[in-house]
Amino acid sequence: MKYIGVKIVEAEPMTVREAQDKHSTGTAAMDDAGYEITYPDGYKSWCPKAQFEEANRPIDEMTFGHAIEAARKGLKIARAGWNGKGMFVFMSYPETIQAEQIRSKHGDRLDVSDSDSTMVVLPCFAMKTASGEVLFGWLASQTDILADDWMVVE
Repeated sequence: MKYIGVKIVEAEPMTVREAQDKHSTGTAAMDDAGYEITYPDGYKSWCPKAQFEEANRPIDEMTFGHAIEAARKGLKIARAGWNGKGMFVFMSYPETIQAEQIRSKHGDRLDVSDSDSTMVVLPCFAMKTASGEVLFGWLASQTDILADDWMVVE
């Protein structure tokens, strides 16, 4: 099962030998419950069960804050309670376009730059709608912001 976590920690740089000397009372017992954690770069570590579960949530039971972090990492997110099939939200990243590409719905070029050069389109949330269209500049409702049923869409 995959999890997502956002933590605030205190850290003190020290070598392994310094850590062993400082905490000479020992580490967790061999039969203590916990999780082996595999990081994206393949590094593995172990964390006691209580600390892991306090800091991490399954990716199908996320708060909006966790969902934002997932979207910022390039993942697609959605609410379990949404009725539309195939709907999800994703992060649209900055892109440089030719200023002349920006037009009104009537095809008229809009004067949006100081020159006829390029413009940067700023990042935003975008939504793939149930009808298959993409809505740039999607905004979460109050219900979406307070929900705990956000999930990562594979």
